[in-house]
Amino acid sequence: MDYTIRELKKQERHVLNDFLYEAIFIPEGMEAPDRSIIYTPELQVYVADFGDKKDDLCFVAEVNNRIIGAVWVRDMNDYGHIEDGVPSFAISLYKEYRGYGIGTELMKRMLEELKKRDYKIASLSVQKRNYAAKMYKKIGFEIIGGNEEEYMMIYYFSR
Repeated sequence: MDYTIRELKKQERHVLNDFLYEAIFIPEGMEAPDRSIIYTPELQVYVADFGDKKDDLCFVAEVNNRIIGAVWVRDMNDYGHIEDGVPSFAISLYKEYRGYGIGTELMKRMLEELKKRDYKIASLSVQKRNYAAKMYKKIGFEIIGGNEEEYMMIYYFSR
């Protein structure tokens, strides 16, 4: 599949609401929540005023001039928060574009950029039952904790 990865443009920030909803892991057999869930404070931390903080950074994947996926980071107090100054990841793709390696390439592109910017670590949180957890491990994230449902993971840029 032909796709390109590029930085999100300021006028495109609204697409992050779509990808925030797509990032919600729905276990098999469960019904998807109403889209209004993205407006809860614990989820708005991912997208509210995105681009206004110095550490906000987003890359998108595009197919035929349509954004089909996004990976973004910001220093936020989210589920994957480790400490201030550590960017937390969010990533998702539209369902029909999953399984082609696009998410992996988005993650790698973001990790390259964070390394260039001299970050030492990055973090994320993922549901244990989410197939993406395996991809995160494969590209170098390590499990450092969690709870019954989620892993807390860190990527170390140098060891």
